[in-house]
Formats: sequence, structure tokens, C-alpha cells
Amino acid sequence: MKKLFILFLIAGFAAQAQVITPAPSPGASVTTVVGLTDVKVEYSRPKAKGRKIFGQGTEYLVQYGQIWRTGANAGTKVTFGDDVKVGTSDVPKGTYLLLTIPGATEWTVIFYKDASIGGDMTAYKQANDQARVMVKADKLTEKVETFTIEISDLAENSKTANIQLAWENTSVKIPVTVDFDSKVMKSIEANTKVNPNNLFAAGVYYFENGKDQKQALEWVSKAADANPDFYWMSYQKARIQKAMGDKAGATTSANASKAAASKAGNQDYVKLNDELLKGLK
Repeated sequence: MKKLFILFLIAGFAAQAQVITPAPSPGASVTTVVGLTDVKVEYSRPKAKGRKIFGQGTEYLVQYGQIWRTGANAGTKVTFGDDVKVGTSDVPKGTYLLLTIPGATEWTVIFYKDASIGGDMTAYKQANDQARVMVKADKLTEKVETFTIEISDLAENSKTANIQLAWENTSVKIPVTVDFDSKVMKSIEANTKVNPNNLFAAGVYYFENGKDQKQALEWVSKAADANPDFYWMSYQKARIQKAMGDKAGATTSANASKAAASKAGNQDYVKLNDELLKGLK
């Protein structure tokens, strides 16, 4: 009976034990915020291993003109936290498979609604395409051994970015555009009532996004006048006054900002005000 128990125990350990080895195409993810929108890409990373990757003919791993799961294993998933545009196509918030049809100079990029098919391209149905965009294929000077996806080229105004695919000597950039203005406007309406100090951020947003400049000046002025030691506020007030053609007002605000910045030991803002004042002469 004791021997039988030991045999069962050994069998139980054998059933649970597993040999762990590195995955040939390890999983990866990349996440960033574009504007106010979360963008996440989950994918597997196959290696070239001396193979020909993109081209025409059966000797290539990924053939031109054929749909590709854009990675390995279960394919690549892209999740948008808000509605976006990909190229000129509207893509509602949600999770999509990122499918592609490579070509020598141009790729077709597909955001596919039915993520449940994973990497099974035999289950693909064009009716489930949410968006199709054409993008340029660029040649890289240095070889990329392992398939890589990045979220790159975030614009200074935070409104655009690229989902970049790179493998072997090929790079493809998929343009994504976000719209955060409606969110910001609702936030301004709600939060300036709760906390008047938020008027400063609201005014700067109005100014830098080409909205009502008089309203921008009114809000920033209220904040700056209530906080004379906050040199960054009077600096922004000077910028708005200069843009509106009020050189005298801009000069007064810039000098006030410079004096407060000098007192606080912030030489960066001293220089910024000097440059602003130089432009007013």
C-alpha cells in the first residue's frame, strides 16, 4: 500500500512538472498616451534567423500581396482608449487585430474588429474590417533582427503619433490622430468652477490652440494677478498680450515675470522673458 502511495505521489509531481524554455517569438507590449488617449499594442516578436522576410515568391516568409497577422502566435492587438482616426478612417475606441498586406513600396493596414480569430488568417472576413489604410514602406539602413513595434513620432501638439513596424530592412508607419478638445473643454467648464486656479491652465490651452484669445487673456490675467510671485503665469500673460498686439501690456507682464523669476533664482525664465522683451522692441 505504501509503495502504491509513493507511485501516485511521483505521478502527481510528474504531471505538474514542466520544462521552461525561452519562447521563439516572445510576447511584448507597448503603451503610451497620445493626447489624452491610451494606446496599447500587444504582439509577439519573431526573429529573422537568417530567413528572407518580405518579398515576392515562396522563398519569403511574408509574401507580398498576402494578408499577414503582423507578428507571430495570436497576432497583434491594438487597443485605443478613445475614438481615433487612422489615416483618414474613423476607428472607435476598442481592441482590434492589426493585420497587414505587405507590398514592395506600400502596405495595406487593416484594423480588424473580430479579435477572437487571433492569428488564424483562414477565419478572416473583409466584412469585419473597421478600417483599411495605405501606408508607405521605407527601407532601413540597418537590419532589425527581431520584429519590433513602437509608438513613435508623438507630435508637439499631442494630436498625432505613428504606430511603427520594423523588421529586417523594412519600416512602416501607421498614422494615428486623436481628438482631445471636447474632453478638455468639459474639464475646463467643470474645474474652473471648483478651483479658480485652474483658470491659468484653461487660458493657456485656449491660447495655444487658437481659441478665443480675449477669454484666454482674461483667465490667465486673473490667475497671474492673484499670484504675483508665480512668474510662469505672468510670462504666459505676456505671451498672450504680445500675440494680441498689446506691446505695452506685454512689456509690463514680462518685466514682472522676469523680476519674480530672478528673485526665485530661475534663470531659465529670466532668459525666456529677455527673449520675449527683445521681440517687443
